[in-house]
Amino acid sequence: MRFTFIVIAALIAVSGDQAFALDEAKKPSTQTQGGDDLRAKVQNPVSSMYSLPLKFTADFGAPNGSAYFFNVNPVIPVTVGDWNLISRALIPALVSVDGFIAGTPQIPAGEPSDERKTGLGDINYSLFVSPADAKGFIWGLGPSLTFPTATEDQLGSGKWSAGPTGVILVQPGWGTYGGLVRQLWSFAGDGNRASVNQMLIEPFVNYNLAGGWYLITDMILTANWNADSGQRWTIPLGGGVGKLFKIGNQPINSRIEAYYNVEKPDAGPDWQMVFTFQFLFPK
Repeated sequence: MRFTFIVIAALIAVSGDQAFALDEAKKPSTQTQGGDDLRAKVQNPVSSMYSLPLKFTADFGAPNGSAYFFNVNPVIPVTVGDWNLISRALIPALVSVDGFIAGTPQIPAGEPSDERKTGLGDINYSLFVSPADAKGFIWGLGPSLTFPTATEDQLGSGKWSAGPTGVILVQPGWGTYGGLVRQLWSFAGDGNRASVNQMLIEPFVNYNLAGGWYLITDMILTANWNADSGQRWTIPLGGGVGKLFKIGNQPINSRIEAYYNVEKPDAGPDWQMVFTFQFLFPK
């Protein structure tokens, strides 16, 4: 399965790059078509652009095996007066996990199992309120809610969870840097399951290159406050590369990343590989 994941990611990246090359042979450069503006919107989690990211994540090196995630993450913005209301859903449409793997944002408190389980994970929804005309310093705040939609106990918390989320970022000429924070507490659900008290911290940096390329680090740090002190944090280090291109008239953002966990629970993975294929719908 690991080999299949890597091959699919490589084939999509190569085919997308070829489609971009063919399209660019017939059109002006992305710079003359507002390419930098599009790239800035892609790198802003609270921009007013509709998008549909498809995210493939593979976790390797956990004592109990590997974990694979296919997330569908639609972003739907609505402008009301001077404000943008940005709905972001994190839908683990397909999750496959060996045994018990701790420290992933997709599974805050999954149940141990003696065999691999595959199915739908818990869905998270966040609503950000952000100024529509923000310049320089950009921010967004709002609530976040997780639904116990997992089809297997191993793939979700069995709990309804809610809490605040927020993002801040700055976009200088060379790219984007900022961070997102989310804290969830469980308030209902299966009384036999462990409660949820999890923080997610996501610092990100994008450095833009020529031709639609960019370098990226987008580390997702998690803290399970209910765990023992030495088992709470998962802290990855790493990064990757991304590119904006077109397939026909459809703008696409694609990126591939790799991260090594310098701090993790004993049952956590050593490293992960992430591939994102994002459909963009600029207004």
